[in-house]
Parts: sequence; C-alpha cells; structure tokens
Amino acid sequence: MNRSFLFVPADSERKMRKAGDSGADALILDLEDSVAANARPEARALAAEYLEGKANIWVRINPIDTEDAVADLAAVMPSTPAGIVLPKSLGAADVVRLSKQLDKLEESHGIAAGHTAIIVLCTERPDALFTLGSYDAATPRLAALTWGAEDLAASVGASSNRDDDGNWLPPYELARSLCLFAAAAAKVAAVDTVFTDYQDSAGLAHYAANARRDGFSGMLAIHPAQIDAINNAFMPTPAELDRAERIVALFDDNPDAGALGMDGAMIDRPHFVQAQRLLLLAKKLAAR
Repeated sequence: MNRSFLFVPADSERKMRKAGDSGADALILDLEDSVAANARPEARALAAEYLEGKANIWVRINPIDTEDAVADLAAVMPSTPAGIVLPKSLGAADVVRLSKQLDKLEESHGIAAGHTAIIVLCTERPDALFTLGSYDAATPRLAALTWGAEDLAASVGASSNRDDDGNWLPPYELARSLCLFAAAAAKVAAVDTVFTDYQDSAGLAHYAANARRDGFSGMLAIHPAQIDAINNAFMPTPAELDRAERIVALFDDNPDAGALGMDGAMIDRPHFVQAQRLLLLAKKLAAR
C-alpha cells in the first residue's frame, strides 16, 4: 500500500537521487509532461539506469497511442520497473493495449509474467470521463486509478480549475469523485492528484487529510518537501486503530449479528469491513 507517489523528471540525475532520499513510498520517473521531447532519449537512458536494482519505482510513459510510448517501454522494461503510469487514458481499451505490450516485453526480458503493474491517469481527456466504469476487470495488472485536472482544464478552455480559496471548481471536483468511484468499482486503489503549491504546507496537510477522509488511499506529489505531510495524513491514528480493533472484536464475538451497539451508536457490517481494511493497512505499513 503506497501513501505517497513522488513524480521525478527522468532527465535529471540530481533530482532522481534527491527523490530517493525523500521518504516517498514510491517514485514515478516521468518521461512525459516534465521532459521536453528532444530530451526524452537521454531521459529514457537515465531512467533505465536509475531503475536497476531498486524497488517500487514506477515510470510514467507517454500516451499509449504515440511512438514515444513504444520507445519509453523499450528503454525501461529491461530494468524491471514496479509498474507503468499510463497518462491520458481513454478507458479500459488503452489499459488492455498496454498490458498486451507488457506481456511481450516481460517475456522477452525474462521478467515474471504479470510483474509490471499499471496505474492509470483516468481523467485527463474529456471523453475519458464517460468510460470510467470500463476499468473493472480490464486487467489484473491494474493497481490504481488517479486523476489530473490541468490537461482536463486546458482541453475545455477553462481559465482556472480552482476557486479563490484553492478549492476545486465543480467540473474538477466531479472528475475527482468519478475517479474515486471508478477505482472502488474496479477494486483498486484510488490515488488523489497533486497539490501544486509545494510551499503551502498547511494547505497540503488539509488537502491530504480530506483525501483520506473521502476514501483515497494515497496522493501524488511533485516535491520532496510534500512527502512527510502526505505520509502522515494517510497513516491511521492510534485512536482509529483502537476503534477498529474493538469493532472487529465485537463482530468476531457476534458472527451472526448484522448490527451491534458500541459507544452509544449502532455499528453494522459496512463499519466492520472498513475496520478490517484499516487494520490491514496498518499491518502493511508496519511491515515496510
């Protein structure tokens, strides 16, 4: 379970080294938006070299319908990334297309079949919003859905995607919510998008806390200074764990009950399932 994914431009050895010491649960070496087209050949080589022998390093390739994506995959797959981040996806068909390419590349490079997972940026194109329900059962490789607002805003000609207080405007809040629900429907993790003002630590802490409250399991980051706040926001508190343990114990003692009283309130099966998830998350984080 990854709480924080830190984007790193793959054309900078210095930034990749710095990112490795950031405390991020996972890194995403970026070959797309943060790398100029003429710098991509060198960035691919640097990414492949950095990947060697490291765990939980992902690579954001270029859109699957481009020649750059083919070149990206050819360069980095021999170094066995943990997964591929697919930008500007239009739906399950794009993920299936990527998965088939990964099948071939894993076989040709002696990588265990299915090793390479996929995270999808699922809201960057307007038409993608109408296919979000398609990701369910698209491929066992699918690990998470995440979303983005910058490309989406540009594509509709919006002058801004946030209000004066920094909150998402309604079209982008809708995209965020649909990503969350699509991930739940596909039974994969939902990862919230970046908080772009990396100098606003209070704003980031508030945003990350709300993301966890709403059901996201982690967040994207654009700067090492954001990692501690994100990791802390997605770490269950002792009080939450204590309550979860008591809920699980209560239902274990009453296996046929549909609803039970605890602390003056009714606790039913959805509370039990959520408590189990929280305890599993804490166990996974403790095992890091």
